[in-house]
Amino acid sequence: MTSPLLRARRTAGALASAAPTVDARWMEMDFGQLEGRPVAEVRDLLWSSWADDLEWAPPGGESLASVTRRVTEACEELLPRIGREDVVVVTHVSPIKAAVAWALAVPPTVAGRLYVLEASITTIAAGDDGRPVLRRFGVEAGMGEHGAAVRRGRSPRGT
Repeated sequence: MTSPLLRARRTAGALASAAPTVDARWMEMDFGQLEGRPVAEVRDLLWSSWADDLEWAPPGGESLASVTRRVTEACEELLPRIGREDVVVVTHVSPIKAAVAWALAVPPTVAGRLYVLEASITTIAAGDDGRPVLRRFGVEAGMGEHGAAVRRGRSPRGT
């Protein structure tokens, strides 16, 4: 499974034995008019605005609540499969943070306290009770320049 963005599709193609499924729910957050601006320049604006209102979006962009909804939907859809098989999702920083918040059942504002290393692996497994379990977060993968991967697999003993 992969985001439709080219760098994610390239990484997914290198990992998969068959053509990966493209799912737009795994696309990076749309930062609208803030896209391409230095993070240091917009960080305080973004996090203070999202802390006050998760539905807030930069002009022409997407809200944190919107990213959370689409990633949560994708995660819920994958949850039955991750108890039976490995599912690899190649995605981006914001969707990874949203998936981690979903797995931990914490508010999406936790994203402001998470750092996702480029080309890292985050593992979310299904516990014995069927609920998601965060197994690894941001482990360096050495996968190259094309993007980060989220690997989901079965958790032995649900831990």
